[in-house]
Amino acid sequence: MTRLSVLDQSPIRDGGSAAQALAETVDLAKACERFGYHRYWVAEHHNTSSFAGSAPEILIGKIAGETSHMRVGAGGVMMPHYSPLKVAECFKLLEALYPGRIDLGLGRAPGTDQRTMAALQPGPKAYPIEVFPQQIELLQQFLADSFPPQHPYQGIHAMPLVATQPQAWMLGSSIQGALYAAEFGLPYCHAHFITPEQSEQSVAAYRKNFKPSAQLAQPYAALGVNALAADSTAAAQHIAKPRNLWVTQLLLGSRGRFISPEMVDAHPFTVSERGLYDSIQTRGIIGTGAECRDRLTALGALHGVDEFIVLTITHAHADRVRSYELIAKAFALDEI
Repeated sequence: MTRLSVLDQSPIRDGGSAAQALAETVDLAKACERFGYHRYWVAEHHNTSSFAGSAPEILIGKIAGETSHMRVGAGGVMMPHYSPLKVAECFKLLEALYPGRIDLGLGRAPGTDQRTMAALQPGPKAYPIEVFPQQIELLQQFLADSFPPQHPYQGIHAMPLVATQPQAWMLGSSIQGALYAAEFGLPYCHAHFITPEQSEQSVAAYRKNFKPSAQLAQPYAALGVNALAADSTAAAQHIAKPRNLWVTQLLLGSRGRFISPEMVDAHPFTVSERGLYDSIQTRGIIGTGAECRDRLTALGALHGVDEFIVLTITHAHADRVRSYELIAKAFALDEI
């Protein structure tokens, strides 16, 4: 059976606060562990009023400490901002604290705008995207403590030294990320919720080009999907309105907090907003738990994926918890 897991961006609702969003992330993680989800990932975003999660390595420690067995990780760490050694040490420390439970999702995207990316630079030069493969290679060597004898970094150890490693993943929204995952022999998660039109090609390219590694003998593919369940189809469509409008406005150059469904109903749509909003409404997996299960199952069969990483955003926290509960029940996660 295809596994189900969670991606949480720690959304901030209109009238709420970042502290409230982070508290809700921890509460949702505890609920999702009870529901039977396999792993729980938190995202990295910078300089946005929409999401509270700017430092996944800190939030992971909090969530892992509040749960007992579910895997917890980053979805993901945006490598252009960081040195491979520092990332390796952060996640090896987490692995030492919570052995066998830590995931390290790796991304090429900056997770922010160009000006903020410049402010995140640790020095006068940022890591250009062209060196991303070299960053991943160094990171893997630091994680495994496996530099060859003549390597310039031989003898430098990412601390602490631990018996197990965090599980590294490659994240991507295009075929390039899939090819990197295949080349390095890493599990791959395609961001279907960002580029659904590229998901089939990307997963197929990953499987075709996969090279076995010390971490992974066979390809392992996941899809990050936007899904929302409620007790009726109409209720789910209503609850989905805030995210649909937020995505609409994001694509038109505006970022804000998530307003209520009723505020969306009262929103004075422009012509360009209305056309884009209507298109976005068709992109998510929205319905009852059973309807979401059936559509996810069909999507999984089409792509041949091993796992879904489910992203759900609602205005009310209770609706988000309920959505994950209904999907878990439809898949009978508590019986696995």
